[in-house]
Amino acid sequence: MRIVRYNYPSYRSVVPSRSPWSGLEGEIDRLFNSALGDFAGSFAPDRFPVDLYEDQENTYVRAELPGIDRADLGVELVDGTLNIRATRKTSVGEKEESFTLNRSVRVPDAAVNTEKISAAYENGVLTVTLPKREEAKPRKVTVAVN
Repeated sequence: MRIVRYNYPSYRSVVPSRSPWSGLEGEIDRLFNSALGDFAGSFAPDRFPVDLYEDQENTYVRAELPGIDRADLGVELVDGTLNIRATRKTSVGEKEESFTLNRSVRVPDAAVNTEKISAAYENGVLTVTLPKREEAKPRKVTVAVN
């Protein structure tokens, strides 16, 4: 999302008045700057954003990687870190260029059943499914009445 600042016509500057939207613009700027500032170190040219979400059975890592062939994707779990690598190849005239995108996500070993991890790539979206161990799944506890 890109925010565009509109310049008011010069005839409005003759009358000193405050725009009713100036406070809202300032708040929106502050919100975006604080949100982007938190992630400034993680946004690099060779990285891509991922979505993390979970249900009672699994944790999911989802990444949108349009234009990348399935053969150019790599997913591995090493020492509690899920590493996703994608190589994008582009042709410029007769010259072919490629660059690699990487992303690492920390995964708690105790909560994930590493033997059943799966990944699917469909319509440019990579989804890695990390099944939870039985010990890590939420359990309902009944309260006894005395």
